[in-house]
Amino acid sequence: MKILLVEDEPDLLEIFEHMLSSYEIIKACDGREAIEKFKSHQPDLVLMDIELPGIDGVEATKRILSIKPDTKVIAITAFASRRGREMLAAGAVEVLKKPFRMQELLETVRKYL
Repeated sequence: MKILLVEDEPDLLEIFEHMLSSYEIIKACDGREAIEKFKSHQPDLVLMDIELPGIDGVEATKRILSIKPDTKVIAITAFASRRGREMLAAGAVEVLKKPFRMQELLETVRKYL
């Protein structure tokens, strides 16, 4: 199973990648890169940060879903109360609030794979 992991904070990207080590991880650090990597890798699931440089997670989610509408996008954000609703409106299936425990991340990922 392939997961596209979109996170602009390098340390968090590394931590999340480690948490998800039993999956094939494709990494992107901004919305534009996320869209390109989505097109080229066709992942089974997308973990999308909301606050990204350039194209933010909301817009990147909309563009990814316009390419493949049945894609499962899970928002990962510290701004759940402020922007979570926006992500759900854009098509995300769930919003995971940072910080989260490894168990919470793995359970959420398993639910959609």
